[in-house]
Amino acid sequence: MRINSMTISKNKILFSALVGLGLSMSQPVFAKLTSAQAEELVKKAYIYGYPIVDNYRVQYSYFVDKNSPEYKGAWNEPHNIARVYTPKDTAIQTPNSDTPYTFVGADLRTEPLVLSVPEIDKKRYYSIQFVDMYTHNFAYVGSRATGNGAGKFLLVGPNWKGAKPAGIKDVIRSETDLAFLVYRTQLFSDKDLEQVKQIQSKYKISTLSEYLGTKAPKAAPAINFIKPLTLEEQKKSPEFFNELNFALQYTHVHPSEKAMLKEFEQIGIVPGKKFEYSKLDPVVQAAIPKGIQQAWADLQYRKTNFLDTGKISSADGFGTREFIDGRYLDRMMGAVFGIYGNTKEEALYPSYFVDAEGKPLDGKNSYQLTFPAGQLPPAKSFWSLTMYKLPESLLYENELNRYLINSTMTDQLKKNKDGSVTLYIQNKAPAANLKSNWLPAPAGPFLALMRLYWPEQAALDGTWKEPKIVKVK
Repeated sequence: MRINSMTISKNKILFSALVGLGLSMSQPVFAKLTSAQAEELVKKAYIYGYPIVDNYRVQYSYFVDKNSPEYKGAWNEPHNIARVYTPKDTAIQTPNSDTPYTFVGADLRTEPLVLSVPEIDKKRYYSIQFVDMYTHNFAYVGSRATGNGAGKFLLVGPNWKGAKPAGIKDVIRSETDLAFLVYRTQLFSDKDLEQVKQIQSKYKISTLSEYLGTKAPKAAPAINFIKPLTLEEQKKSPEFFNELNFALQYTHVHPSEKAMLKEFEQIGIVPGKKFEYSKLDPVVQAAIPKGIQQAWADLQYRKTNFLDTGKISSADGFGTREFIDGRYLDRMMGAVFGIYGNTKEEALYPSYFVDAEGKPLDGKNSYQLTFPAGQLPPAKSFWSLTMYKLPESLLYENELNRYLINSTMTDQLKKNKDGSVTLYIQNKAPAANLKSNWLPAPAGPFLALMRLYWPEQAALDGTWKEPKIVKVK
């Protein structure tokens, strides 16, 4: 190609103009967005970013805000909750009330962490779920994944380079600087709580330098955490994108998403940079509320036409990055309806938003759920059916303090003459002789969520199907 002096002069003028704008020749110069283009970008960025922002909200309340009623304690330490969740626990939507939790907020910027687990009776289920900032479940330790034997595991951040130390069973790598670890320890009954406490006390964490007896590396700079929005504010505030920018600086943007993140720069989304709504192009400013509304509309369409109809399952929103494979709307749906849900091999979550006729569940009606004889949910560990009030997706406070019915209660459940088991899902108590099978429901809209921990193959391959909830009056 022939390059003449006029071309060179034009390039010099262009380079000077770019430098004057604080840009370089390697940075793309975007054309002005149309309203439709801006709205589409806002929608895409919101769907992509929602799990990251909501994850940050939870971790802030657990490990940063000491004034929060949900505060658990410092980073890089195990924090045991020696009880099951109740309606007073409000940070996480659709919480499990089967297994006492242990939580760890892992900051992996300085050095790796060594996780020690004790030997646990083979009859008792336990698991450690490793969740990155995107809400991908990137690893598991526990009954299904690694067995119930004692062991030590090394959790490392994206920048760590080194060999596996002696005495370490496995090295687990997080692609983000911050991670969230969710331990679940099975509780058999109220009388079993002391046993669970003893197990929880043996979940230990140390830094790699402590484990090796070497000098600790220089600590990473303290993070100046910004205060997150509330759940309701996340649904409409432009500050959502400021939180996203803040959190993204600790994610080490994945190579497969760099082009998409470059597109998002056109609407002010840049990792680590303050999102300044007032300085945006008026076209982008006007697009923000519309794009957010479109994101929620897309989510509702996906739920109504795919999740509620059984074309997809709630498990489709949880898993590794490879499993999610760019299905950002499903990942958002997972975060909205049950953030930190397990990967399907660890737990399945048949969800009941509608009855057998496809109508939303509401406590003004009475419902029944019947398991045919010999067809209770097939799980190697345990199963449960938990009640949540909507729209909060939180446990429902009731006169029995019964938030679920699970497999530990099977012996107390009344069977029908043919051996089937019917659960009564309603606001008012059924006849006295049926009260053992009653799952109290709120007076208004609700969601019932089934859990199969360590599901059998029949549940995974669809041979077993959850029964429908039937409206009876």
